[in-house]
Amino acid sequence: MARRTAPPRVPGYSANAALLREGYAFISGRCDALGTDIFVTRLVGRRVVCCRGPEAARLLYSDAPLTRRGALPNSVLHLLQDEGSGQLLDGEEHSERKAMFLPLLDGAAVRSFSATLEQEWQAVLADWDVGSRIRLYDAANHALGRAALAWCGVPTSPAETTRLIRELVEMVDQAGTVGPRNWRARQHRQHAEGWAGERIDGARRRGPTGNGTSVLDRIAQHQEGGGRLPTEVAAVELLNVLRPLVANARFVVFAALALETHKDAVKAVRSGDPERLLHFAQEVRRFYPFFPMVGAVTTAPVELQGYEFGTGTWLLFDLYGTNHDDRLWPQPYRFRPRRFETTADHTYTLVPQGAGEHASSHRCPGENLTLAAVTTSIRCLSQVSYHLPVQDLGYTLNRMPALPRSGLLLDRVADHP
Repeated sequence: MARRTAPPRVPGYSANAALLREGYAFISGRCDALGTDIFVTRLVGRRVVCCRGPEAARLLYSDAPLTRRGALPNSVLHLLQDEGSGQLLDGEEHSERKAMFLPLLDGAAVRSFSATLEQEWQAVLADWDVGSRIRLYDAANHALGRAALAWCGVPTSPAETTRLIRELVEMVDQAGTVGPRNWRARQHRQHAEGWAGERIDGARRRGPTGNGTSVLDRIAQHQEGGGRLPTEVAAVELLNVLRPLVANARFVVFAALALETHKDAVKAVRSGDPERLLHFAQEVRRFYPFFPMVGAVTTAPVELQGYEFGTGTWLLFDLYGTNHDDRLWPQPYRFRPRRFETTADHTYTLVPQGAGEHASSHRCPGENLTLAAVTTSIRCLSQVSYHLPVQDLGYTLNRMPALPRSGLLLDRVADHP
């Protein structure tokens, strides 16, 4: 492709207010208005190149000279990753750290998590009396949090479990905020990291249990650079497994919302076909807002869509906009699980949790666990009969991450549908 002149620039000194006002739609809205997939603006006092689409996804999730360091504001970084995280490593260091997580992709590991989560949902459902009401977001956080701790092999007391789940939820809920709420959540993250460090040290003192393949043991014993990870780094990585598992509560709520508002969703779930249930879960991930964008900073000149960008360029890739691009997804604002019945390659087009190959890029290694969380949760909920009372099911795109305002209230009607 011939080199082009500079990409379109959004006028004005800062787009901060527009990002807060428009949220998930910020990048795609400007791309549509400018007739482009790339533009330049300023955010938090920095020049930034905003982009969407498969070509941008390939760049950010390839071996291009990029780093994740400096790509997120501290208000987000310290809640969702924190210093020492493998996401902030590059090259061989990133590959070495990621090897610690790749077993999470194993089919047996995913099946084990599903079985553990099903047990926790059964406990939740057993406590949900006919005629009573639950807030699904809270129930899903509880089930996923307890399942995550058990599956990772982390010993906790009931009081510790309750507090830790609350702290993990707050890390996600407040990631898009600034000011006092964000500061408080970061304090709670520090407390959780201290707790996780104690668990890492305890695992090292006692040595591996069983076959030594629990997530806790794997992180505690992982060797890098000739030795084990520092306790504080291992603690960060343990939370970076637990937190995303609990964050799937949002997808569970949106999946239940889809069953109330989209006929195609009901058909997929009621079919009893595991493949159709998987297609339903994928469409939940594509259709509903999760995290809006991811960033990277160039460490050498790169080219994107014919434009060359020098070292130190900040890039923001539009996850939500790519998932709703009508050139990639016909009728993108229609919920259609059957769109996943084809054998199309969605490596760089379905990007709710990043793009690229799991083993070699910065793509989240836990996507199979996310699919398991959604499908298992919906199967368990389908075992009881419930209805939705009058409530506010709306959500806004300027709350990041998004969630229905009510958290989805459910009234239990009977033991069986």
